[in-house]
Order: sequence, then structure tokens, then C-alpha cells
Amino acid sequence: MAVKEGKKKKSIQQPRFDYYNMDLDDEDDIDLSEDELSHIVEIYDFPTDFKTEDLLKLFQCYQRGFDIKWVDDTHALGLFSSPIAREALSSKHPLMKLRPLSKSSSATKAKARSFSYLLPAKERPQTSAALARKLVIGALGVKSNLTKEQRDAERRKLQEARQKRMAAKQKEDAWEGK
Repeated sequence: MAVKEGKKKKSIQQPRFDYYNMDLDDEDDIDLSEDELSHIVEIYDFPTDFKTEDLLKLFQCYQRGFDIKWVDDTHALGLFSSPIAREALSSKHPLMKLRPLSKSSSATKAKARSFSYLLPAKERPQTSAALARKLVIGALGVKSNLTKEQRDAERRKLQEARQKRMAAKQKEDAWEGK
């Protein structure tokens, strides 16, 4: 049986990332306003034996508005409020590196989006004192000092808010298929 000897075709695989031309100290183009998760910072390249307490010690000056969620042994997500996140990104740590979530790896971004509790809090709806006033006046048995026009304006405002809330719920339910 004769074995044919031929030349194997050499395959050269192009690198995914150009580490030689990567600029890690580029602080000017950190744009937190565009990203939906701008209050989250990726913490990476720290020793694998680091624990949550170790990372918290490194960020002790941001303790009030700071929390950590782990991605893997050498990656974690730092949850800040947006202004504090910008300050943290400008600081340098010899034991780890920081970058905004918008510049992190796709795996880290996917992990961050998979946690619903990482999303920023929704805005609190506008409130009205009409119901509280009505309850207090009813409990005390006193007459209201509001004019009829003021009561009607409050009633219209509450009705509009109720309609907006219902429209938003219906729109959300339509997308959800309910």
C-alpha cells in the first residue's frame, strides 16, 4: 500500500483582538450616557483567589453606592450610581483593571443583561395628595378648603394618569402576547 505524501495546506488564523494596539488608558472616550447599563463597571484581571471582601476593600471609598456581582473567577460586575461609576473608572488599581460595561466582552454584557436586578430602577410615578387629603378630611370630619375647580383639576389629573398607566400596560401586554 503506497502512501501519498503531499504538502499540507498551512492555515493561519487571524487573532480576534489586536492586543498590541489596544489603548487601555484611553479615558476620554468613556461614554456612560449611551449604554443602558451605565451604572455597571466590569472589574477584571484580578487574582483568582480574590473574594468579595477583597474587592469591597478596594472600593471602600464607594461603599455607599457600590455592590459586586460575580461573572467568573477573574471577572466581576461593580454596580454603582452613574456619577460614581465615572469616578471609579478614572481611578487606577495595581491589582485589577476597570472598564465600562459598554467596552466589556460580549459574554460579560450578556451576563449583565441576564440579571434583571442589575437594571437601573424605574422612575417613581408622579404622586398626588388628593387621596390623602380626602381621607384625612373624612376622618377628621372637617370641610375641605379646596375650590370646586381645584378638585376638578385634581380629578382630571388622576384620571389622565390612570389612562396613561392603562395604555402603557396594554402596550406591554401586546408585546408580551397577553
